[in-house]
Amino acid sequence: MKTIVLIPILLSLLCSGCASMGGAGGEEEPTLIDAAGDSPAEVAASLEQAAPAPEVGSKQAEGEVPLAVAESEPPSDKPEEVIVHGRNLNRHQVIQDLVAEAQSVLADVELQYVFTGKGKRQILRGRPVAFALWNETKQEWTVAHIELPRPPIKWQPGRRPLPFRMLTPGIQAKHVKGTGAERLMFAFSQDGTPLKVYGRKFPVFDNNLLRRGQWRAVVQTAKPIIYLPFTEDTFDPGLVSAGREFLVATARQAIEELRLAEVPSAAFRGELLADSIPLQVITTLAVIEQTDDADYVSKQTLAFDEVLNQYGLKQEEAYRYSVSSANALGPMQFTNRRGNGTYSLVVRRCPRAKLDPVFESGATNLLNAMKAAVCLLDLELAGMRADIRRAYRDNPAVLGIFPVAAYNGGPRNVTKLHRVLTRMKVKLDELSRPGVQLAEAPVKCPCVWKAVGTEIRPVPIPRYNNENRWYIEKYQSIVSLFE
Repeated sequence: MKTIVLIPILLSLLCSGCASMGGAGGEEEPTLIDAAGDSPAEVAASLEQAAPAPEVGSKQAEGEVPLAVAESEPPSDKPEEVIVHGRNLNRHQVIQDLVAEAQSVLADVELQYVFTGKGKRQILRGRPVAFALWNETKQEWTVAHIELPRPPIKWQPGRRPLPFRMLTPGIQAKHVKGTGAERLMFAFSQDGTPLKVYGRKFPVFDNNLLRRGQWRAVVQTAKPIIYLPFTEDTFDPGLVSAGREFLVATARQAIEELRLAEVPSAAFRGELLADSIPLQVITTLAVIEQTDDADYVSKQTLAFDEVLNQYGLKQEEAYRYSVSSANALGPMQFTNRRGNGTYSLVVRRCPRAKLDPVFESGATNLLNAMKAAVCLLDLELAGMRADIRRAYRDNPAVLGIFPVAAYNGGPRNVTKLHRVLTRMKVKLDELSRPGVQLAEAPVKCPCVWKAVGTEIRPVPIPRYNNENRWYIEKYQSIVSLFE
């Protein structure tokens, strides 16, 4: 078994960084319009028909990753052994080295599939998962095997514990969060000593074979992926900063490629798509699409930092296995719906962007998915009222709440948001960036911010769509980070 030689100073850096993720927040499919030749009213009507039904759930209650996504992984050589001798490393560099070493440890680990029954009644008992655990005291690796139930249990945070089998004697395990490839995480200990998780091997199954109950074929075609979800053991401010820089660089590249392709804007005729959606709107979406509402309510900016930390650690690989219970896929959460979902429609309606036509690879590639999101947001803007479009053009970061609301749930959310603002007596040109809450008269959020003379005042958003209200709150809270 490979080991890592760490100097004592480095060992002190490897403490836990923060609380683990959890909470509930639904997510809805972004919707699409065909703006060519249509009036805003006609486009809005088409969006209303395309808008999905609201989904109630949690990002921790995940859908099944399509086998095609796991098979679309770029080929890579087996990770080389990582040995840290006396280098003066920052904590985030130590974490990256340990994650790389854990990948090497898991590369040759065989997952433990168990069948029950006899003959035609024989079935696969569960889904095996392996974890690479680092014992700081003994300076050695241990591999722990667990088994999740099949079929999957519909688990929700805060409710009944997720059942599982511990297959490795002498190791204690506790479920922390998640159910699937992107977020499933456990905490481990041995003889009272915590074991830090730096690697996880998870099998992706062929869903068609699962439905037909062809269990032997399910195992034979399973694609094991070595992918580490966010865990407190990997949290570090250096990775948070790296995640922000990575998202900004990727969004800037996406916009520049759209500019070079001279993709026209549907919302602002005669202008380029690259000029219609600011970089900070795209980067913000990449974060809030992966942040639970309840997570944000309980942790505030720390919930964003945990997502940014994952982008900093995993880079292009981050959230490529993110599948909602409504089967929205990838970092920007596009859907397929048997080839007729939002992603395929964006590909057709934004041809000069030259998006990847294959859903599984296109939706899970961050650069491509960001370009698709720019196209979608522009198309959504084209279907909005003229006064919203004008106000957005004058103040895109603040009025970005409208295209963001549309991305979250279609034109119905835009109509409701505008109606709510009217009822609140907040004009579009009065909307402002968030200010500071007054200690003597705090306002309960989610809220929008209204400019009154020289003051910026919060105005609470009445209940109309709880999920979208928090979506807007999250957007306003983080958009300035990317400016």
